[in-house]
Amino acid sequence: MTSTDIKPADHDTALTSVNPATGEVIGTHPIADEDAVRAAVAKARAAATTWGALSYDERRTHLLRWSSRLVADSDEFCQLIHAENGKPVDDSFLELMLALEHIAWAAKNAKKILSPKKVSPGAFMSNFAARIEQRPLGVVGVIGPWNYPVYTPNGSIAYALAAGNTVVFKPSEYSTSIGNFLAAAFAKANPELPEGVFSTVNGYGATGAALVKAGVDKIAFTGSTATGKRIMAAAADTLTPVLLECGGKDAVIVAGDADVKAAADAVAWGATANSGQTCAGVERVYVDRSVRDEFVAEVKKILEKVAPGSGDDAAYGPMTMPSQIDIVRRHIEDALKKGGTAVLGGVDSVKAPFIEPVVLVDVDESSEAVQEETFGPTLTIRTVNGVDEAVELANDSKYGLSSAVFSKKNGLDIARRLRVGATSVNSVLAFAAIPGLPFGGVGDSGIGRIHGEPGLREFTRPHSIAVQRFAIPGMALLSYSRTDSTMKLLRRLVPFLHGRHK
Repeated sequence: MTSTDIKPADHDTALTSVNPATGEVIGTHPIADEDAVRAAVAKARAAATTWGALSYDERRTHLLRWSSRLVADSDEFCQLIHAENGKPVDDSFLELMLALEHIAWAAKNAKKILSPKKVSPGAFMSNFAARIEQRPLGVVGVIGPWNYPVYTPNGSIAYALAAGNTVVFKPSEYSTSIGNFLAAAFAKANPELPEGVFSTVNGYGATGAALVKAGVDKIAFTGSTATGKRIMAAAADTLTPVLLECGGKDAVIVAGDADVKAAADAVAWGATANSGQTCAGVERVYVDRSVRDEFVAEVKKILEKVAPGSGDDAAYGPMTMPSQIDIVRRHIEDALKKGGTAVLGGVDSVKAPFIEPVVLVDVDESSEAVQEETFGPTLTIRTVNGVDEAVELANDSKYGLSSAVFSKKNGLDIARRLRVGATSVNSVLAFAAIPGLPFGGVGDSGIGRIHGEPGLREFTRPHSIAVQRFAIPGMALLSYSRTDSTMKLLRRLVPFLHGRHK
């Protein structure tokens, strides 16, 4: 996923946010330099004492108040998302709705998942009580993307807060106003809390780089794989753990027994919604030869009626990041040069800042349009001779974020063969809307998980505690007072307990 990149420090002191469709100025924000970032982390560190000492129920109350504040201000917030990101207002509301679902899930499930757990001490330590307690990490730095500027970073922010951490959030330079609105709503909903529980630092890549080095206890990043690798390298200097949600080149398999119209409808939306700027969106389709012509015709019929724009009737908006437009154009050109056929659109579909839907058929697997993340409203469709070939091609990628499978009888079996972090069967992107399901990838798609139980545990450290309840005479195993008779007894017991399995 293309996002905030670590770039050379900008010498300006302010960041100007603009509407990607019109160039209209949305707002101006002071740029946080290294000193300002360290000050924000120090304030978060002080606030962590108060926030981390609250009970799970108390933090739940504060998080749900935040949700209620966002609902109360949803009209204003969705208009801001539309203006600064470019997506339609309805899509802005859907993104906010998903974020609210995740805030509620994290707030309501943190106690159950992270409360202390008793552990069996085992036969030889039966005089001990054992338990695992989850401790907050402290201060979590979040570096967010611009394509889903509320939903995606919230997968780290809400879960980190629910686990007892404070958060310093660096929103993308392309969605700074949105990020600040999100944090301001939290403060507005919880005026009694100290400053620093959830705050933002604004700027370009240099601000993000400063946050990585500012002494936070974990960095959660969503963005390009290249930037994720640089963040991981920088964090290694201080052994700061990282959670990286990076790029994807997500594949869909349409089997011979698929509901072709349903598959085409889902693929058409999954490939072009949000201008194709979705890390888990559809970029590649492998369709069985027996249904190939019907599927291609159906996808084309749907997308012929879909058009981008900035008005109320637009299916999706402009490309949010101007530099991505050239990447999309280059991928289309390379696909056509290497033998692909455009059954809908083509190079002329790129009309910056908008890109019309492009459907490319039987593109060579070596092309950039198949190998690299395009992150635009384009789609490649390849004909295959059965599921085995489809699975092999789908897995032949350095990425492994998510996928989808369409099959009436074998969807789950096919899904289990895919090397990805998440799969939807007979739908696209459904996993992202279910808060209890973890989200993240393998390979170049990243490290770690947001959402669900693993998403809460990402922001805690386990603390193992063993308490001796009573002493057993003559059985002081962890002492120099251990006797020969104790060792003789152990030599008889060990074979009995562990030596009889064949």
